[in-house]
Amino acid sequence: MNVKLPLKYKLDLKIGLVAVLYYLAARLGYFLVFQNTTDLPAWPPSGIAFALIILLGRSAWPGVTLGALVANILAYWNNQGLDKEAIIAISSFIAIGQTLEVVFGNYLVKVWIKDTYPFKKAKDAFRFLFVTFFMCLIGASIGTLSLYFNGVVPSEAILKSGFTWWVGSVVGILLFTPFILATAQKQKFDFLSSRMLEAGIFIVFMIGISFLLQLQYFNTTLVRALPYLAIPLILWLAFRFNLLLTITFTLAISLVSIYFTIQSKGPFILYTVGDTQLLLQIFIAMISISAIVLSATVAERTQAENELTQFNGNLEAMVNERTKELSKRNSELDNFVYSVSHDLRAPIASVLGLINLAKTDVDKAMTKTYLDKIYSSALQQDNFIREILDQSRNSRLEIKKDEIQFEELIDETFNQLKFATSTGTAVEKIVDIHQSAPFHSDRWRLKVILNNLISNSIRYRNGRDPVIKINVNVVDKKAQFEIEDNGRGIAKEHLGNVYRMFYRATDDGAGSGLGLYIVKETVDKLKGSITIESEEGHGTTVKLEIPELV
Repeated sequence: MNVKLPLKYKLDLKIGLVAVLYYLAARLGYFLVFQNTTDLPAWPPSGIAFALIILLGRSAWPGVTLGALVANILAYWNNQGLDKEAIIAISSFIAIGQTLEVVFGNYLVKVWIKDTYPFKKAKDAFRFLFVTFFMCLIGASIGTLSLYFNGVVPSEAILKSGFTWWVGSVVGILLFTPFILATAQKQKFDFLSSRMLEAGIFIVFMIGISFLLQLQYFNTTLVRALPYLAIPLILWLAFRFNLLLTITFTLAISLVSIYFTIQSKGPFILYTVGDTQLLLQIFIAMISISAIVLSATVAERTQAENELTQFNGNLEAMVNERTKELSKRNSELDNFVYSVSHDLRAPIASVLGLINLAKTDVDKAMTKTYLDKIYSSALQQDNFIREILDQSRNSRLEIKKDEIQFEELIDETFNQLKFATSTGTAVEKIVDIHQSAPFHSDRWRLKVILNNLISNSIRYRNGRDPVIKINVNVVDKKAQFEIEDNGRGIAKEHLGNVYRMFYRATDDGAGSGLGLYIVKETVDKLKGSITIESEEGHGTTVKLEIPELV
C-alpha cells in the first residue's frame, strides 16, 4: 500500500532527517578530537550537510541550522567558563554560519557547475574544490568571530583559530561530500574476471602490509612510509574503478589515520598537537583531492570513449544503410536506363512505322485509323515522360507546405484526366470528403499520388465503364484516403511486386510500370503509408494515410 505524504510533511521529514544526520556527524567529529584539546582534524557535518543540501534542495536548510544548534549547545554546555546565554549565543552564530556556508556552496554548484554530481568532468571537479575552499571561509569566519566576541578566543589567536576551523571544514567536505554524492548515484557493477582479479590483488596487498607491520624489522620504516603507500593504491582505484570505491578507500584511510594520530601513534606525530594536526590534515586533503580529480578525469575519458564507440557504431550503421540504399539506387538506375531506352523508343518506332504505312496506303479511309494509332503512341510516350519527370521532381525537390482542400484537388485531378486517354470512356466518380479543419501537406505530391491512382483505375477498366469511389477523412492531423474501383484488379501473385520500378502486372503494355512505384516513393517522402487490396476481376482498393506537415 503506497501512502503519499502531503508536501508539507515531506519537507518536515527532509528537515528532520538533515538535522539528525548533522547531529550524528557532529558526534563523530567530537569523537575524533585530540585528547585534552578542542582541535578537530576534520568536521564531518560540513561535508554531510553540503551533500544533503545538494541532493535534497535548498529547502532543507532549517535542518542544518537545527542540527548545528543542538550539536554546539551540547558541546559547550559543560564549559565552566561560559554562562548559558553565551553558550546559546555562540551556538546560534555557529549554526547560522554553518547554514550560510552550505546554502552558498549549493548556490555556487547550481550556477557554476550546473550539475548535482560535479565529478563527471575534471573541470567540474576543480570547480568543486574551489567552491569548497571558498564556502568554508563563511562558516569559519562567523564561528571564529562568535568565539572571539564571547571571550573564548583571544585576539592574538583569531587567525590561527579561523585557519584551523577552515581546514577542518574543508577536510570534512573533501571526505564526506563526494562519498555521499557518489553513493546516491545509480551504480553499475561489472563483475568482470579481470576486475575481480584486481580486487583480489588489492586485498592481498593490504593484508601483506598489515602482516609486515607486525614485524619489528619493518615496523618503524613502514609506519613512516604508510602515507606514500596509500598514494599508488588510490591511483590504482581511480584509474581502474569508479569514484565511489576510490573515495571509500580514501575515507577509510583518513579515518584510520585520524584515529591512530589522536592516540599519538603513526607517521604524523610531531612536536606539538597543532603541527601534528596540520600535517594530518594536509595528508587527508591531498589524497582526497587526488582521488576526486583522478576519478573525474577517468570518468570523463570513459564517457568520451563510450560516446566515440557509440558514434562509430552509428556511423557504421549509417554507412551500411547508405551502402544498401546506394546499391538499391544503382539497381534501379540500371533498370531505369534499360527500360527508359526501350519504352521511349517503342512509341517512336510505332509512330515511324505508322507514318510509313500511311505514305504507302492509298486508302483514304485508313488515314483516320493511322492518326488514332499515332495519337495513342504519342500519348503513351507523353505519359511515360511525365512519370519520369514526376519521379525526378519527387526525389529532388524539398517538401512544400500548402493548405489542402481535398474536394478542389480531386476535382482538378479528374478534369485533367478527362482527355488524358484515347478511350472516350465515361467515368463515374463517387467522392465523399470529411474535412472540418484545414490540412497542410505538399499539394503537388498529393496530386501526383491521386493522378496515378485514378488514371490506373481508368486505364485498367474491366470491360465496363469505370466507377471510382474516393473517401477522404481528415482526423487527428492525418488524411486517410480510400480509393476503390471496379477494374480488372491485380492477381495475388503480383501484389508483392507492384511497387517495384517498371514492374507490370499485365502484359497488355498499357502502362510503363512506373505509376505505383512513383506513388510509393511519394507517399514515403510524405512519411505516410499505403496498402493495396485487390481481387482479380473485381477491382482494387488503395488505402493511404498521410500525416499533416507541421
